[in-house]
Amino acid sequence: MKVHDLPLAGLKLIELSVFGDERGFFVERFNARLFEELGLETKFVQDNHSRSAPGVVRGLHYQVDPAQGKLVGCSRGKILDVAVDVRRGSPTYGQHVAHELSDLNGNMLWVPAGFAHGFCVLGNTPADVLYKVDQFYNPKTEGSIRWDDADLAIAWPIETPTVSARDQLAPSFASYQKNPAF
Repeated sequence: MKVHDLPLAGLKLIELSVFGDERGFFVERFNARLFEELGLETKFVQDNHSRSAPGVVRGLHYQVDPAQGKLVGCSRGKILDVAVDVRRGSPTYGQHVAHELSDLNGNMLWVPAGFAHGFCVLGNTPADVLYKVDQFYNPKTEGSIRWDDADLAIAWPIETPTVSARDQLAPSFASYQKNPAF
């Protein structure tokens, strides 16, 4: 396992060791002792699993009270995973990072509190996204920012995405800036 710091402070790409042969593969997705040794000391309280059809875009979501950090990986198919820095006062405020996560590449993304998160499904296979969170989910304090906001300029590689009604109605980044959560 290797941990790479990304250009947005606190955001990390985690490269897993995938052991494969003609039978398939094995990968250790989480090991508390190893994560602690690598400086990713956190206490996860919940595991989540979502399945999305090809062409789906989900996000951009964040949690405020309590703020959630997420360890995101893709166990089936592939996604473009996106994290946007929404921490007021951060030198990278409003910037984003996007990485492909798949069942084959052995990558995960650590998305700390203070980031909006979303993803899109790449290819023709549904994607299963697994993520561990370090705080319990509180639907009353979840927020969102419009996935296709021009100010964020995220290059989603899907021409006609499938987006939930809720995500289509999410506020703009300009609206978020008027009353930032972080």
